Amino acid sequence: MSPETDSKKTKICPTCGTRLSENATRCLVCGTELTAKAAAPAKKAEKATLQAGRMPEITLSLPAALGALVVILLIGATVVYFALRTGITGATIVDPTATPTATNTATVTPTATEVFTFTPSPTLTPLPPIEYTVREGDTCGGIAFIFGVSTTSIIVLNNLDANCTMLRIGQVIKVPYPTPTPPPPPTSTLEPAEQTKVACPTASYTVQANDTLSSIAANYNVSMADIRAFNNLPTDNVLLGQTILIPLCNRAPDPNQPTSTPTPPPPYPAPNLLLPIDGAAFTLAHDIVTLQWASLGVLRDGEAYQIIIEDVTADQGRRIVEYVTDTSFVIPTDFRPNDSVAHVMRWWVIPVRQTGSDEQGNPIWTPAGAASEKRVFTWIGVAAPSTPAP
Repeated sequence: MSPETDSKKTKICPTCGTRLSENATRCLVCGTELTAKAAAPAKKAEKATLQAGRMPEITLSLPAALGALVVILLIGATVVYFALRTGITGATIVDPTATPTATNTATVTPTATEVFTFTPSPTLTPLPPIEYTVREGDTCGGIAFIFGVSTTSIIVLNNLDANCTMLRIGQVIKVPYPTPTPPPPPTSTLEPAEQTKVACPTASYTVQANDTLSSIAANYNVSMADIRAFNNLPTDNVLLGQTILIPLCNRAPDPNQPTSTPTPPPPYPAPNLLLPIDGAAFTLAHDIVTLQWASLGVLRDGEAYQIIIEDVTADQGRRIVEYVTDTSFVIPTDFRPNDSVAHVMRWWVIPVRQTGSDEQGNPIWTPAGAASEKRVFTWIGVAAPSTPAP
C-alpha cells in the first residue's frame, strides 16, 4: 500500500523559507511579493538541486514567532531582576569552603590609658598701628621714645629713609603698637643675705669731680668695704657720673651723738606729676619750661623734693638734680638745647630727707618716699638752617 501523497502543490518563500501555497502572491511571515519572482522551469530544477543540500529548516507561523519572542524577553527580564536583587551581577561565584572552628583562647584586655587632649593656647592678635601727625620739632627717635617702640620699626612701617629726613609737619605716619611685655615670673624667697640687703635703707649718690671712694665713705660714715660690697665694685675706683648706693644700715655710730636714734617718720607716697603732660613738645616759642606736681602735704624740717632732669638725646647725657620745697620747678635757660634737633627730656620727682652734711657743708639727702613716674617731653632750641633755593 503506497502512502497518500498530497496533490496540493506548494512553493517556498525565497526570503524567509516559509512554505506557501502555489497561488500565494505574498509571504504571510515576511511580506515578500512573490508574483514577480516566478522562475523558469529550468531554474526551478536548479533551485531544487541547490535546495537539496540545505540544512533542515524550522518554520514558524507568525503567532508562534511572536510567542517565542515574548518568552525570551520574560526569561531575560527575570534573570536581570534576580541578579540586581541578590547583587551578584558580574561577580564570580565561588564554591563555599568549610571554615574550621577556632578554639576560644583567653585574651588579655589592655588597660585603658588616659588620653590627654591638647588645648591650643590662645594666640595674641596684633593690634593695628597708631596714626600720629608729625608736629614741629618731631624726629623719628623722639616719636619712637614717646611710644616705646624702636626707630627702625617706624622707618620700615612708613618706608622712610635710613636717616628719617622725610618727615614733614602735618604728615600722618603709622607707629606700630608696642609689644606687650610678658609679666615677670614669680620671685622665689630671697636668701638671708639678700633679705638683709633689700631691707637696708640706702642713699643714692652720683660721683662728682675729685670724688674718691674714700671721701664718699668718710662723708657718709660708712666703710669703703661696705660700699664696695653693696655695689659689687671690683676695685676702689669710681667713675665720674657713676651712681652708687650707700648702705646707711652699715653707718658707724657717731660718738658725739647718743646711742638712741629717733624713729623716722613714715615714707611719703609717690608724687603725682601734673605738667607738662607726657609726650608734650616745646618749640622755639618756649623760652622756659616749668615742671609741676601735686603736693604731698606740709614737709617737715629737712625735707624737700628732688627733681631729676635728663637729656636722653644728648651724646654726653646732660643731667640736672635740684632740691626745692615748692611744687614747681623752672628749668634753667642754659639747659635748653642749642641745636635744631628735638631733644627728648625725661624727668621725675622724689621726696627726700636730709640726713647729714658733707665736708663742704652740703646737705646729704636720702629718699623719704617713693619716686614718681617718669615723664618725657621734647624741646627744640634752634631753628633748622634753611636750604637756599637753586
